[in-house]
Amino acid sequence: MKIAIDARELRGKPTGVGRYLSELLAAWKAMPAASAHEIILLMPKSHHAGTAWEQLTLPGLVRRSGADVLFAPAYTGPLRAPVPMVVAIHDVSFAAHPEWFSWREGRRRRVLTRWSARRAARVLTISEFSKREIVRRLGVDASKVAVTYPGVTAMAEAPAARTEPMVLYVGSIFSRRHVPELIEGFTQLARRLPETRLEIVGDNRTTPRINLDAIVRASGVADRIQIRSYVSDEELRGLYRSARAFAFLSDYEGFGLTPVEALSAGMPVVVLDTPIAREIYGPAAIYVQRPDPGLVETALERAVTDTAERARLVDAAAGVLARYSWEECARRTLQILLACAR
Repeated sequence: MKIAIDARELRGKPTGVGRYLSELLAAWKAMPAASAHEIILLMPKSHHAGTAWEQLTLPGLVRRSGADVLFAPAYTGPLRAPVPMVVAIHDVSFAAHPEWFSWREGRRRRVLTRWSARRAARVLTISEFSKREIVRRLGVDASKVAVTYPGVTAMAEAPAARTEPMVLYVGSIFSRRHVPELIEGFTQLARRLPETRLEIVGDNRTTPRINLDAIVRASGVADRIQIRSYVSDEELRGLYRSARAFAFLSDYEGFGLTPVEALSAGMPVVVLDTPIAREIYGPAAIYVQRPDPGLVETALERAVTDTAERARLVDAAAGVLARYSWEECARRTLQILLACAR
């Protein structure tokens, strides 16, 4: 069987969907059941190709490849795909909260994702919460949507001493993730605990754009806050090994992978109290009722200084992490692709 994959997200510096696809490919490479099938990665020559390439060029590439099925891992796929298509929709924030997107980008995402879901033979998603949202907001029949929890990449090979009181955030920076409130809450904590530091790693994709550098400069503790849009995998692993706590104050996610990576590295996580957070992190998180800087400060202090609470959270993480396996995600995804192939 030939499986064609829209592999655009593997270009450049993969994040999010690119990491998801990379992990699936690595798991398939080690899986005997996948070795009997040919995986065909299709991507444009230009780094700037987008919807036009997807809708006009990709169908021809699929046809010429002789593929039996197409996997579109990034929300949308060609509406005139020449073979059955499986599309992965990780969340529908653009439909649930259109105010988080520019008018043009939000409309493009809503229209193409809705039609891709209807055109697809099956829809994959990464949580029960996202499945309910896809059914509700895109009008897709529940029987068509399959949940395949992603796995977790171990970010620390061995437990670290974590002597430095560092708070870490990793992930693309959207308005819904309340990074300004994180900075303000951390600032209040840093005035009382002068050794603490905040490391933020993620590309600023806020709409309207938030000037995070200006917020840091005005904080009074700018020397203890660092923002970087991207770091190497080696540097990222080093941050996961050395951070004392992880913060991810998101209103809306399909899964929220980086806090689970933090759990795998043996550190407590601080998250907003949302249905998806309760589903994914269970008892292994400190929950903040709303993105209020005072509440964030209190939660960060617990995560950094409360020895008993830290031990409880680390113990609870083992049961949570047992639910997530890239091997199982890849096995289930392959099974669905083969079932949909002509």
